[in-house]
Amino acid sequence: MCDSLKEIYSRNELYWGKDFQALLKSKHVAVFGLGGVGGFCAEALARSGVGKLTIVDFDEVSLSNINRQIVALNSTVGQKKTELFAKRFKDINPKIELDIIDDFYTDGEINADFVADAIDTMRSKISLLETCVKNGLPVISSMGAGNRIDPTKLYICDIKEIEDKNASFVSNIIYQLKKRGIESGITVVASREKPFVQEKLSQTEHLITKSGEEIEFTKITPSSTPFVASAAGIFMASYIIRQFKKEFENG
Repeated sequence: MCDSLKEIYSRNELYWGKDFQALLKSKHVAVFGLGGVGGFCAEALARSGVGKLTIVDFDEVSLSNINRQIVALNSTVGQKKTELFAKRFKDINPKIELDIIDDFYTDGEINADFVADAIDTMRSKISLLETCVKNGLPVISSMGAGNRIDPTKLYICDIKEIEDKNASFVSNIIYQLKKRGIESGITVVASREKPFVQEKLSQTEHLITKSGEEIEFTKITPSSTPFVASAAGIFMASYIIRQFKKEFENG
């Protein structure tokens, strides 16, 4: 590791040591969704020293992102989130390897040591989780950062252990996965806080993927505070690093 990177990650090393820091350089994490949750997750992974990140998102920054998303500023409205994060991560670690996918995930093979799922559209989320389970790929998934204000109510568990399975977003995911024979084996970040929104908003979205597939889906607009999505992303990144550390310590 070059001298500048040693200095950048020196505080990490004071906690987990030089050998584990060197191991992180060889790790590859794929982050799906670069909104309030995924953006903070990916950034924490880059600042941890993960050597390769695959970042997946089809969206551009909008004004409504500014209250909670780390790359969302008045000066970045209209710009691609993937491009903004790529520039940011290279500024954190010039040696980081990036695989940038500026597209809407529908299905396909995933090559990574770990997956962070921060997708907020049902079809893509289910497809990604099913792919991970079927291929034995470790994954942690965000289950409900919207419509909440209290990050201290977040917790990590297996999907079968979620305490409130009646929240509509969670119940729909569990239902769809159960139809595919999946009831456990997915680590999630969930919340004990009861979701709340002043007004229920939704709209139909249309887009065309890079492969030419036309996608139509109903996008439900949740309430989103500056607090919970960011914390959920940090929870996810911390869990991934701790899993890598556990593997390292167990040889």
